[in-house]
Amino acid sequence: MIAQASLFLLDVLTAFLTVALLLRFYMQACRVSFNNQIGTFVVELTNWLVRPLRKVLPGWYGIDLASLLPAYLLQVIFVLAVSLLRGGAEGWAADTWLPMLLWRGLLATLRLSIYLLIVALLVQAILSWVSPYSPLSQPLSQLTRPVLRPIQRVVPLVGSIDLSPLIAIVLAQLVLMFI
Repeated sequence: MIAQASLFLLDVLTAFLTVALLLRFYMQACRVSFNNQIGTFVVELTNWLVRPLRKVLPGWYGIDLASLLPAYLLQVIFVLAVSLLRGGAEGWAADTWLPMLLWRGLLATLRLSIYLLIVALLVQAILSWVSPYSPLSQPLSQLTRPVLRPIQRVVPLVGSIDLSPLIAIVLAQLVLMFI
């Protein structure tokens, strides 16, 4: 019982911080302004970890490694903790243990990235109906634009309604099934 409660708390904490780090990474990659409520929250939440890493780990071809690497390592630590608490690590051979751990951490990070995209698409769609001039609309639009634009080129508007967020969510769900 205590092990399950510990795993739950560890899952919540690592997922929350990982999502914040991934959001910071994607906001920088999509050139989303941090001068909004989401950006300020993400920067203040992750600065304690990202700022010191930037001194040691510079960006690489526009990729913010100081935000991406800790997100990945948090997931690796969580996968390791789950394996140790559930007793699944004993069956791993010594030469396959580390690669398997790193691979599962990568899959967990990709899964969280896709969930982050789905949530951003859902919130953007809801805001476009309820409050299209919300301060969150612009950053969400900038964040989801790289995913929606290719779909919008192929799928026309249906009765002046954009179906690209729905198609993007369905495609993201399909990718999740394969991960």
